[in-house]
Amino acid sequence: MYETERQSSDCNGIGAWYRRRDCFAFCRDISSTSALGNAGQLNYSASKAGVIGMTKTAAKELGAKGVNVNAIAPGMIWTDMMKNMPPETIKQMDDMLPFIVPMNRKGSPLDIANLALFLASDESSFITGQIIFCDGGMKM
Repeated sequence: MYETERQSSDCNGIGAWYRRRDCFAFCRDISSTSALGNAGQLNYSASKAGVIGMTKTAAKELGAKGVNVNAIAPGMIWTDMMKNMPPETIKQMDDMLPFIVPMNRKGSPLDIANLALFLASDESSFITGQIIFCDGGMKM
């Protein structure tokens, strides 16, 4: 169990550090809404919270150089990984959707890509240090 927790922490925390180091004119991290905490996900939530801390710190450090740093926190995104879940699990998620996601739909990778494109554009040049939830209102 410790090794699995360590791998999660290394992937989410240390991986984000290396991405940050290699950024050019802007930085953005893709984190998830799990940084806010979910039962049974202590290690995962802690590593994602670390990404949020790094995002805010990097925004303060790099702002004077004209670099904006933000994190994208996706919610329930319909990916190939989700499509491979057992049908009964998908049905349970679909049944709960209206109660947990005000927009009453799963997000798509395109939803995340569009937000990332916006953050990479000049239109977002005065946005920095923010955690932007792309989750259909799930964490309101």
